[in-house]
Amino acid sequence: MSMGGTKQPPSGPRAALKRQAIVRAARELFLRDGFGIGMDAIAAAAGVSKVTVYNHFGSKEALFTAVIAGALDESLTGEPSAALARLAEAEDLHAALLDAARRWVHSIRTNDDVTALRNLVAAEAHRFPELGRGWQQHGPEGHHPAVAHALRTLADQGRLAIPDLETAILQLYALLVFPHMVFGSYGAHIDDNLSDRLIASGVEMFLGYYSPQPA
Repeated sequence: MSMGGTKQPPSGPRAALKRQAIVRAARELFLRDGFGIGMDAIAAAAGVSKVTVYNHFGSKEALFTAVIAGALDESLTGEPSAALARLAEAEDLHAALLDAARRWVHSIRTNDDVTALRNLVAAEAHRFPELGRGWQQHGPEGHHPAVAHALRTLADQGRLAIPDLETAILQLYALLVFPHMVFGSYGAHIDDNLSDRLIASGVEMFLGYYSPQPA
């Protein structure tokens, strides 16, 4: 039951720091103990009262959603994001996209926390219709801004012909990311050699489909 009602969450610099501490503590405990962890334990780990947690999030479901929203695209921060940003300036688009894809997939394969959170979402998603509503409201472009910006820029430059950005984002994920996520969720292992073959062929297929056709 929510103790926060319909009140607006606290705002300001101190409130933002508390919110960050709560999300950080919740993430660690959700990963360790699953969704069954109590709000008392999360509050204690964050160094705040349980009332403060509810004031910020209203319910454990809302807190879990905030944790997931902040974590699932960690694979696109740092080097992968920078590599995507460089695509617009690359003379050799194929080589640049291949480099960005390798960095992106490597980040996914080596971030155990993000893998565990994806598996936790799969196990608990039936509890959280707001996760699905959030996707529908924002779509792939809103959830994957680094990819969306890179593809939109290339389309604006005329280097790619992308009539449907939403579809292109999902197709790029399907070619590069989803094989590792799906097989990993079943406990299967994609070795380095197969991973690189998937990346190389995925980039070829994506560029082959979206490269402008000669007049």
